Amino acid sequence: MAGAETYSPLIESRNDLIEAMSRGCKPESEWRIGTEHEKHVFHTNPLRPVAYGGPDGIHALIMGIEAETGWHPFYDGENPIGLRNNEVAGGISLEPGGQLELSGAPQIDLHASADELSEHMRVAKKVAGPLDIHFLGLGVTPLWSVDEIPAVPKSRYGIMKPYMEKVGTLGTSMMFRSCTVQTNLDFSSEADMVRKLRVALALQPVATALFANSPFVDGKESGYLSFRSHIWLNTDKARTGMLPFVFEEGFGFEQYADYALDVPMYFVIRNGQYVNVAGESFRHFLQGRLPQLPGEKPTIKDWEDHLSTIFPEVRLKQFLEMRGADMGDEKSVTALSAFWTGLLYDDIALEAAYEMIKPWTREEREHLRRDVPKLGLDTPHDRSNIYDVAAQAVGIAEAGLVRRNRLNAQGQDESIHLAPLEETIRLAKTPAERWLDRYRNEWNGDVTQVFGEAEM
Repeated sequence: MAGAETYSPLIESRNDLIEAMSRGCKPESEWRIGTEHEKHVFHTNPLRPVAYGGPDGIHALIMGIEAETGWHPFYDGENPIGLRNNEVAGGISLEPGGQLELSGAPQIDLHASADELSEHMRVAKKVAGPLDIHFLGLGVTPLWSVDEIPAVPKSRYGIMKPYMEKVGTLGTSMMFRSCTVQTNLDFSSEADMVRKLRVALALQPVATALFANSPFVDGKESGYLSFRSHIWLNTDKARTGMLPFVFEEGFGFEQYADYALDVPMYFVIRNGQYVNVAGESFRHFLQGRLPQLPGEKPTIKDWEDHLSTIFPEVRLKQFLEMRGADMGDEKSVTALSAFWTGLLYDDIALEAAYEMIKPWTREEREHLRRDVPKLGLDTPHDRSNIYDVAAQAVGIAEAGLVRRNRLNAQGQDESIHLAPLEETIRLAKTPAERWLDRYRNEWNGDVTQVFGEAEM
């Protein structure tokens, strides 16, 4: 069961499709920062994945966090699959392999985002400790295959998994073995959205390189610095990628709606149940021609659900979602939001970033997206490599955060949250490369050591 449904009007016109995104426009005074992150769960005694059921499973973890926070559970059938904070937007949900996700509430600044994350981790670890549940901050689980990871009982994933196996080679690895960090940011107008989306898409591979943190898979080196990012290249080409049409003249909300209409559907929710429409056309749905729901036409909520099943490197809804980073430690989660906030929420920084990426061709953007998962900051670019671009982007973000002048109780501005990236730039080594150094030296090729070192 997908939870209680609320009334949603039928889609009456093309404007309804566009408004599902354009109503996100808001004045700068109302801009907020949303941070979402996923983390792997594991037992240590013995080292193994965490099942959903049982006295020390994810069900028990969810119920324990409910008791600690007072947040309200939501269900799939009789199974609690997450928690909602009814006082503010945000909550906790489960990914297919039991990864625990915090969808943070919109925060006024990065200091508040960091405080929210700290409190979440305090509660999660307090509940998880007696259950021998631990949290791992890596982009891909380093040890277990897809078949070894117990599935969470969510109807949505029961539809997605067989479809993923048809349309890509690593879609189930995305579902069961990967973890990401996501930053959600606002825009003031269609023109502001376009400029921010272009900068964010072009620089997404740079963020992937800076946060590359998945060098292991199946108990050995993956051959990639961000195996998570490589997974997305082999998941479902119809709903992923760098969206080259965004850079074409005349792009706006309407053109994104046209793109979304052509992305195959996954499901429709009716009477609290997921109806499997995987591979069907939303355009046919608008005409009442879905074979599974003959004669029925979609609501606004159906369209919003469909928009949430599209997975490009940056996703447009009523805000922009930056989707290119591996999960890392607690400070790196806030660092991702710091990077994008500094670039996109300061006019001078946004203009500087736009001027930097404006000359790039479609081929250059696609080359970065294709090669960064393996090469990271060493990816060739413009007679050098993207290390130089990354260093420049971090500098632009830092200046943007300084100009925002949002201070914490100690009088520090938000640029303090860029510290993990400044360390990466200083060392000229991604987090993944630092793990590989340890794996090849003091760990003597024992990948299980990372569970202790990368535990959150």
